[in-house]
Amino acid sequence: MPNNIVIYTDGAARGNPGPGGYGVLLISGKHRKELSEGFRLTTNNRMELLAVIKGLEALKNGGSGVTIYTDSKYVADAVSKGWVFEWEKKGFKKKKNPDLWRRFLEVFRKHKVKFKWIEGHSGNPGNERCDQLAVEASLGSDLNIDNGYEDKDIEQSLF
Repeated sequence: MPNNIVIYTDGAARGNPGPGGYGVLLISGKHRKELSEGFRLTTNNRMELLAVIKGLEALKNGGSGVTIYTDSKYVADAVSKGWVFEWEKKGFKKKKNPDLWRRFLEVFRKHKVKFKWIEGHSGNPGNERCDQLAVEASLGSDLNIDNGYEDKDIEQSLF
């Protein structure tokens, strides 16, 4: 596949909830790009999912063949086992992180995406690099606000 892209992702939160961050490594042929961002209050699952979203949003062309490597069972299982599509049909009622799942589905549907779950901290270079990026981002001095988490009561009351 000429536009086969590999994305490694990881998320971290210290305290869960606490300061957190995500790390992304995109690979296409000889090209590599790293992304990371830190937040002052969030959860590990939000950062795992946001890493996937940010990786997919970074792609310039729709219809790309993408393989995402993640150590998050939360994300990998929700997609590969079809749970997220059932949650969507029910309006994400009583589900966590509906803001991010909606955003994920929008960008997910623009590409041909496969998920591969990998064990975290098992020596996989892509996963280890993303873990490093996520942790470093969570330790930053100028952390962003995760509005979807900090305003979650408002978000949930709207749906």
